[in-house]
Amino acid sequence: MEQTKKYALILGGSSGLGLASAHALAEKGYNLYIVHRNRKADQEQFEKEVACMQSAGVTVSTFNKDALKPENIQYIAGKLSKHSLSVVIHSIAKGSLKPLSPAAKGLSKIDLDITLHAMATSWWQWMKELLAQERISNSCSNIAFTSEGTTKVWPSYGAVASAKATLEALMRQMAVELAPHGITTNCIQAGTTITPSFKMIPNSDKLIELAKHRSPFNRLTRPDDVANVVGFLCTEEARWINGTVIKVDGGESLS
Repeated sequence: MEQTKKYALILGGSSGLGLASAHALAEKGYNLYIVHRNRKADQEQFEKEVACMQSAGVTVSTFNKDALKPENIQYIAGKLSKHSLSVVIHSIAKGSLKPLSPAAKGLSKIDLDITLHAMATSWWQWMKELLAQERISNSCSNIAFTSEGTTKVWPSYGAVASAKATLEALMRQMAVELAPHGITTNCIQAGTTITPSFKMIPNSDKLIELAKHRSPFNRLTRPDDVANVVGFLCTEEARWINGTVIKVDGGESLS
């Protein structure tokens, strides 16, 4: 019964790693707050996913709002119970995939700014508001997803790579500065995983074949591989893991 009193907030929880994490936490007895941005065409499938989570005996509250607007951050935080959040997961995948080129279709300053905020600085913006409104419990796991692209160069990945590098820098700062609040902060670097956002990367089919070749196990990372580690980071046994980028790629990044 005590476990069912725990709550998790997932930012970007309607697909990909965020959705897989939501399912994993529901199975562990976490009640969920999910912030997502779905079109009407995708809403029916998402509602089925929510029903599946609820079948584990937990409550699932959803907010179909833009998680990047300050007024929405303030509003949603205000709807959460005080001192309730034991888990915060940032899985917002909104970014520009354009080359660093002076050509008309190249990356603009606005493109870069939007990507940096969506995939990095919004993480801190949410944590700042949650702390201000006293929504964090006295023991909270704060998790975001990064990418091998922070150290590798892929075509048209410059804006996202910059955002992920910023994300990791924020992770290190939060790991130290938020520790007095009982918060551990970590990033998970997933291997190549087929998600809606991954499919947006130019030549993603070639990246898939390369990843299979690089993997010691000759397969891609699956969303549930990553969600399993999310679940572990939310346990008491993982409380001493803080300020770390954890690779969940089966050894893909070694090659």
